[in-house]
This record gives sequence, structure tokens and C-alpha cells, in this order.
Amino acid sequence: MSSTTQPIALAPLTVADMPAVRRLAHAIWHEAYPAIIGRDQIDFMLAARCNDAVLGGSIDAADRWFDVLRVAGEPVGYCSCSRAPGSGELKLEQLYLLAAHRGRGLGRLMLEHVERRGRDAGLRGLVLQVNRRNVPAIRFYRNAGFVVREEAVFDIGGGFVMDDFIMAKPLG
Repeated sequence: MSSTTQPIALAPLTVADMPAVRRLAHAIWHEAYPAIIGRDQIDFMLAARCNDAVLGGSIDAADRWFDVLRVAGEPVGYCSCSRAPGSGELKLEQLYLLAAHRGRGLGRLMLEHVERRGRDAGLRGLVLQVNRRNVPAIRFYRNAGFVVREEAVFDIGGGFVMDDFIMAKPLG
């Protein structure tokens, strides 16, 4: 992938990428989520999702994928997805982009990459969870063809919950 101004690359996560992904996650989550879930929950979730075991579990896995987005060689975002067991769907687990790079089509590029992966695997749909108070993300996903399938609250431990919309999109 390339741009007329700066080269853009989306490539699978490597062990060498893991520190950069942790830095990206910390920067993005602490910018986007304090008013939605608070700093304590952010730190709890980052510790659970961005540790070496979890990130490393996506490298060379047969049922999950994690890709890092670089602009001009610098990591600026990432996305991950996995097969949703028994559903014929792909679950978009993460799609994050530094604020300075939003509005340029890079989020759409990552989402289209995930959609292609689902279609290539013969899956019928794409599903995701998004916090019900994350208005910009909900707008992004609605504009990309997702609809709210249901509302759900998940206890994630540590006294925290995720109050989410489950959104879905068919893969044609």
C-alpha cells in the first residue's frame, strides 16, 4: 500500500513490534477513553490486552490476526480480529489509530483489510463490540455499514464492566 505523500504499510504483528503496540495503545486509549470508562479501567484493560502473552498469541495463530499500520515507517495504528467460534463470523477485536492520523482514510483502510480477511476465509459477517458512549467510533462503524445487533454489559473483572453495543455487518 502506498500514498502519494507518505508510504503506508499494514503488516502482521511481530515480536519486535510489541513494544510499539503497547506505546500506541497507551497513547490512544488515554486520549480517547478517560471520559468514557475512566483511567483505572483503561489501565486495567491495557494490562489485560497488551501484555506479551496476549500480543504474542496472535503471531502465527491460525484463527486470529493482528496487524500494525505504519505511515512513513512509523507505527500509527493497529487492528486485530479473530474467528468467532461457531458463528461463521469474524470478530473485529481492535481497530485503533493515533488521533493525529484520523480523518485520512486510514481507519477505513484497516477495516477494509479485516473485511477482506473475513471474505477470503468464507465467513458471512463481521461483528464487533463498541462502548455505547463512544460516539465517534459508533459513527465510524455505522458509516461503514454496521448496525447495532444488541446491547450487552460484560463483567471484565476488577470491578469493571464493558457497556457495549454489539454491531454487525454482512460480508458480501
